[in-house]
Amino acid sequence: MTVETDQSLLAATTQIEAARAGAFPALAVEAFFDEPTNTVSYVIHDPATRQAAVVDSVLDFDAAAGRTSTASADALIAYIEREKLTVEWLLETHAHADHLSAAPYLQRRLGGAIAIGREIVTVQNVFGKIFNFGTEFARDGSEFDRLFDDGDRFSVGGIPAIALHVPGHTPADMAYAIGGAVFTGDTLFMPDYGTARADFPGGDARALYRSIRRLLSLPPETPLYLCHDYKAPGRTTYAWQTTVGEERAHNVHVNDGVTEDDFVAMRTKRDATLSMPKLILPSVQVNMRAGNLPPPDEEGRRYLKLPLNQL
Repeated sequence: MTVETDQSLLAATTQIEAARAGAFPALAVEAFFDEPTNTVSYVIHDPATRQAAVVDSVLDFDAAAGRTSTASADALIAYIEREKLTVEWLLETHAHADHLSAAPYLQRRLGGAIAIGREIVTVQNVFGKIFNFGTEFARDGSEFDRLFDDGDRFSVGGIPAIALHVPGHTPADMAYAIGGAVFTGDTLFMPDYGTARADFPGGDARALYRSIRRLLSLPPETPLYLCHDYKAPGRTTYAWQTTVGEERAHNVHVNDGVTEDDFVAMRTKRDATLSMPKLILPSVQVNMRAGNLPPPDEEGRRYLKLPLNQL
């Protein structure tokens, strides 16, 4: 598909240009950085209606103790209540492998629909086998309130939004163009750090390159809000906001001078040196359930599985 025939991308471009022209209120964005998982969560809202969305929330998890807690999510709640916002959406860019989602906890406290890309069913099928889940795990995405297809439109208050399918890191990755900004999930990192890995089950470096180039076809001034930062060598502060133009000019993995074959070779070689994320096994089995913990046993206890020699 070329840029000229990519109707979803054209619609997102039109929306971003309309936002710059003042066709609707400027999106308010508040970032919350969770240093233990290097994750950035966002509370975004329409200043006119006070309607809001939460992007990629974090449920705190002490892996050594097997204990969850809600300090990170409670910080989001405190901000939302202080700003008198009404939550419409709890958006997930994908089933994260590095942190547990707090979406169900936030939904119980604040409401809102939990949403993710429709290809979460592919992730559920792949990891359902790895975790040896039985037939009680439906593998149809029904744990989520909304499954987005590429190009699906929604809104945050009066601010329009478009879901963009950007597979590669996982089959289910979505970016969200909301007003004049794009929330990229794990697809891109800051220009000095590069791009997401593509070696998880269902990942594809070639698909990742094409997804990134798709996002980088948006107007160069488009703000990009990233999901993670790890401080590139020589940088002493965390950062998570950049632009399409900055990524095209300076991204160390995928700037305008990098071909698809070069990227695939680099990404494949680099991924072979990386260890699995510390929380991938607890995270994925929770996040592919829309952030819900596994069902309790007859005594009310919940257990996470630890499959051996599967990743």
